[in-house]
Amino acid sequence: MLRKIRLAKLALILGGLLTLTGFTAYALDYATLNLVGFFYGIPLLLGGLALKASELLPVPFSKPTSPEVLALREEQASVAQAKIRKDVTRYRYGQEAHLDESLDKLGLSPSDEERPILEAIRETTIDGAYTLILEFESEYVPLETWKNKQEKMEKYFGPGVHITFSQPAEDRIEVALIRTPDSAES
Repeated sequence: MLRKIRLAKLALILGGLLTLTGFTAYALDYATLNLVGFFYGIPLLLGGLALKASELLPVPFSKPTSPEVLALREEQASVAQAKIRKDVTRYRYGQEAHLDESLDKLGLSPSDEERPILEAIRETTIDGAYTLILEFESEYVPLETWKNKQEKMEKYFGPGVHITFSQPAEDRIEVALIRTPDSAES
């Protein structure tokens, strides 16, 4: 639940209310109440503005997840799949893009301008296995480059995950993280 709360909006609202209270109290000559607005409201308002400037919105699901896939997720999802899903579907602060560090470590982000952008995710099954599909806009990184990184990506995302790629449209890459039976991880 807390991952769905926009901290920037909360800080802006609270900071705005406290600042407004402080200015009103100053005008009405309530010294103690006016200090609350100045000492708490203004810093909170400024903090909210800073958070708003660095806010990264959650990645949406491109298709709703069926109850069958949800049950399969609870049964089969690897630690890496669960972590990625939870990480990209919450508000983030101080990052430029979702999975930017991972893409950089995998050699799929030549520069900030050329980095693939995660636009959506979806959950499905492939051959009865839980699958998390990451949908990227990848204008500068071609499908062949992604395919060349397959082995490295499978090691990076840990045991129990097989990765496949598809290109549904030009400049679009789908990365499927498919759960494989592996006794090393549960």
